[in-house]
Amino acid sequence: MPAWLPRAMVLALALYACYRLGSWAFDQLIGLLINVLIAFFLALAIEPAVSRMSARGMRRGLATFLVFLGVLIAGVGFVVLLGSMLAGQIVDMVEEFPKYLDSVINWVNQTFHTDLSRVEVQDSVLHSDWLQKYVQNSATGVLDISTTVLGGLFRLLTIFLFSFYFAADGPRLRRALCSVLPPARQAEVLRAWEIAVDKTGGYLYSRGLMALISGIAHYILLVILGVPYAPALAVWVGLVSQFIPTIGTYLAGALPMLIAFTVDPWYAVWVLGFVVIYQQFENYALQPKLTSRTVDIHPAVAFGSVIAGTALMGAVGALIAIPAVATLQAFLGAYVKRYDVTDDPRMHGRSRRRGEPVLTRLRSAWRASGTDGGEDGAGGVGEREEPGRA
Repeated sequence: MPAWLPRAMVLALALYACYRLGSWAFDQLIGLLINVLIAFFLALAIEPAVSRMSARGMRRGLATFLVFLGVLIAGVGFVVLLGSMLAGQIVDMVEEFPKYLDSVINWVNQTFHTDLSRVEVQDSVLHSDWLQKYVQNSATGVLDISTTVLGGLFRLLTIFLFSFYFAADGPRLRRALCSVLPPARQAEVLRAWEIAVDKTGGYLYSRGLMALISGIAHYILLVILGVPYAPALAVWVGLVSQFIPTIGTYLAGALPMLIAFTVDPWYAVWVLGFVVIYQQFENYALQPKLTSRTVDIHPAVAFGSVIAGTALMGAVGALIAIPAVATLQAFLGAYVKRYDVTDDPRMHGRSRRRGEPVLTRLRSAWRASGTDGGEDGAGGVGEREEPGRA
């Protein structure tokens, strides 16, 4: 056995053990890493406001606390307002539900010539097996729901804590990162940080603008239909549909449909149709244009980055995909060497000889090559025409 073989085997086993240990640690910490990534982009989003307040003489930690306090107050106030509105509408809907049920049963009896009654329908529903199974499953799933809610609150607290540290200690974090790099690399890191702040702010600006447009459009519809609480519902639709990825559209449209159902069941159908049509308009016309202007990336790249982010990290990836790709594109654009484009008609999608048939161009090229091949024009053409005559 060669002398180096035992050492090589031990080294290979050690490397494999390190790989397995690193893979296990990464799987265990993937949730924490995602929370840190979300906190980092949240800190980048509030960085302009914190820096502006800090430039006026306020301590950076206090400025960060005030910004977070304002966001928290606005969020809690919005949730309380919608919660009270939703509770009142649910009570009204429960009180009016027998009337809705009577109208539906009367329509069924008149249309299909049946003899149904509300008492029989209620008894059959209350004594059905599927309702009892559903109640039992819901009772056993209360503990799971409580665990999920507590886990979500803990995750939200973790994100806010990390984002507070990132925003309050931003300069210190940059100095600590640059202290281990040479001066040339320090400038690149600071440039990347500045680009990330700009792109994240532009992304939030585009989302806020789309939320405003969506809120105005849905407000007009709700006012026309006479649905109560139209301003609050419009704000709900605008914010939830833009800042909650993947399922935000469905959550945003469910509440206006529920409130519209208490006024007239057909109004809920109108709201559903408008939500679906507006979502298609937003996805294919509004969002690509606004994103390309504020974040400065191509609409196709923005759409593809959202799909890729969703496939990699789910809803979190869909939320941070566009600012991340915009930051990477802007940072790499400074190091990609570009050249002047030649003045060629084909650059504009036109051929070099517009209107000239393809066969004529082939004949001209054939004759030109024949003329160049012989000693004179006639001899060259004659030699190339001999095989054709045969």
